[in-house]
Amino acid sequence: MSQLRWHPFLQQWVVVAAHRQGRPQMPENWCPFCPGSGNVPAAYDVYLYPNDFPAFGGDEPFHPGTATEIGVATGAPGACDVVLYSPDHYLQPSQLPIEQWSKVIDLWTRRSSELWAKPEIEYVSIFENTGVAIGVTMPHPHGQIYAFPFVPPMPAQELQGAKESRDKSGECLHCRVLKAERSEPIRVIAENDGFTAFVPFYGRFPTEVHIYSRRHFATLANMSGDEAKQLAEMISVVRRKYDNLYGFPMPLMMVVRQSPVHGDHPYFHFHIQLLPIQRSATKLKYLAAVESGNGTFLNDTRPEEQGERLRAMPPSLGR
Repeated sequence: MSQLRWHPFLQQWVVVAAHRQGRPQMPENWCPFCPGSGNVPAAYDVYLYPNDFPAFGGDEPFHPGTATEIGVATGAPGACDVVLYSPDHYLQPSQLPIEQWSKVIDLWTRRSSELWAKPEIEYVSIFENTGVAIGVTMPHPHGQIYAFPFVPPMPAQELQGAKESRDKSGECLHCRVLKAERSEPIRVIAENDGFTAFVPFYGRFPTEVHIYSRRHFATLANMSGDEAKQLAEMISVVRRKYDNLYGFPMPLMMVVRQSPVHGDHPYFHFHIQLLPIQRSATKLKYLAAVESGNGTFLNDTRPEEQGERLRAMPPSLGR
């Protein structure tokens, strides 16, 4: 099974999961997520599928104290799930009806609550990888849920920034960002009563979009029924605009940001980040040495221009 190894220079955990080398790579004429495969029910709407090659799991406990040591490994408890958006193998996420996105969000919420109840879990990450260019190994429409025994470095850094800002100003940093984007909506691409979608001023990826809740809350479980429907609508609109931008499905990563499981985080604000790597109709953005080796992102697009372009895209599919 997996091991966690401490990187003493970056001060973060690395997951060593060599068993994942055996997972299928874009298999032809067979899909484990399709009805009839024997791996899923003969009929389903949305479905939670335990990952066959989990990065987290097993009985060996996590010992955070090993973070002070060199060359010491510890267990990687947790869970890895696949969220099947639809039984239709060829359906793009942008083609999901709003009602289907509502069912996906209900599943996200239910599974998040189940994982939050496990004492070994510190963080629940919901995410999606879409497109061969991203590195997807199964084309069936799906996302994933990972339950971590620690708070991963990127959410931890965002949390620290939000906390420091609230300590100084007394206000939620996310609320301040949302207010600033809406006051001069050149980068706002869509909104409804519950959520606003915008290309952030500081976006790192080409045509990066964040979806912020209009009301300050921390987790999916904190949403009202109306807000859950409004979130489904907003995800649907953004995904359709993305695929209309260049006339083909946008390769991207989607990350749902919730508060950590333990502790009090009043400075945290629920949001979703969509991170595309398509910088033009014919060019991809590769995370090369500057990004991967130095941690500084070069954005090849101007957020204001991309916000204007996305705002002009129809919220229904043109193909």
